[in-house]
Amino acid sequence: MKRLLLVAFLCLGSFAQARTRASLADTVPPAVSQCAVSRIDSLETKSAAWQKIVARLPRFSGYVQTGYQYADNSSSFFLRRVRLSIAGDIVPKLDYRIQIEFCKPQLVDAYVQYRPFGQLNVKVGQYKVPFSIENTDYSPTRLEFTEYPLVLQRLMGLSDVCGLSATGRDLGAMIYGGFFARDGYSIVNYDLGLFNGEGINTRDKNKSKDFVARLTLKPVRGLAVSGSWYRGEYGASYLKRERYAAGACYDRGPVVVRGEWMGGITGMSDPVRNMKSDGWYLMAGWRVRPDLMPAARFERFTLDCDRRSATRQSNVTVGLSWTPVKYLLCQLDYTYEDYASGLGPDRNVVTLMFTGMF
Repeated sequence: MKRLLLVAFLCLGSFAQARTRASLADTVPPAVSQCAVSRIDSLETKSAAWQKIVARLPRFSGYVQTGYQYADNSSSFFLRRVRLSIAGDIVPKLDYRIQIEFCKPQLVDAYVQYRPFGQLNVKVGQYKVPFSIENTDYSPTRLEFTEYPLVLQRLMGLSDVCGLSATGRDLGAMIYGGFFARDGYSIVNYDLGLFNGEGINTRDKNKSKDFVARLTLKPVRGLAVSGSWYRGEYGASYLKRERYAAGACYDRGPVVVRGEWMGGITGMSDPVRNMKSDGWYLMAGWRVRPDLMPAARFERFTLDCDRRSATRQSNVTVGLSWTPVKYLLCQLDYTYEDYASGLGPDRNVVTLMFTGMF
């Protein structure tokens, strides 16, 4: 905001200088007018230089998520995320971003991206793996609920079946872009990337690299249909890690409807085998007002498909999101967790979370 105000002030100053130059030419003697015009030219040059400097200054933003959770067997205040983001432009079409998590101190994002064309862009560093709609397109401050769906947490690095805890991110390089531009969006979009496959801030533990591909079609504004595929090996033992996802989302105006199915094969070392997992979620929300939205989500995740009846969890969540002021998001969720007989008793969970942004 401060940066925008400074740029606006400089632009107004330049406009005033131009008006002053025209006035001086008509009202003062030629010699004096020429001197004043020279002074104005000098000021305009300095103003342009300052505008270039301001354009290269880093932009700071961030948010804090904290709240209270009550369940049948627990009750606790929590601090979920404390993020600081620093972003800026190095030169035109070349920019960077750094994001730090303070709740559990770690570097979350650190990348440089070059965007020469809409059809071909390059990103290198640590960032979100382009897998699924929710992981790629919905940040924690945009999500309609206090937490991501269970299937995404267990199959894409938030609390992965293979033991990684990477908030859906990894170290690597990718190309991405879109074709057939229409009114500010592209109809066909793609992402192709190579990653270590070991999670954030971690060097690769084997020589292979994980490959991810994502294709998204946007036939009309607000509608996205997406498919993702991830294939790699993790750990020094080259254990298999394969993930696939398909889903659709409509998010425009007062309506948001989103659903995805995800599956995966995870190499296990004890005992040695490839375990199949799968799950899905379906959510819908209605923006009653720009600042108020009720939503509901049903989800199901099966840890081991060979023991489906014993490792399945189903959740039903109803929630309310309210933004009383521009930079404050208040969310209240109630979730009923239905566990298979081998996983423990069912639970009722109520979560109240506040997100403060700057």
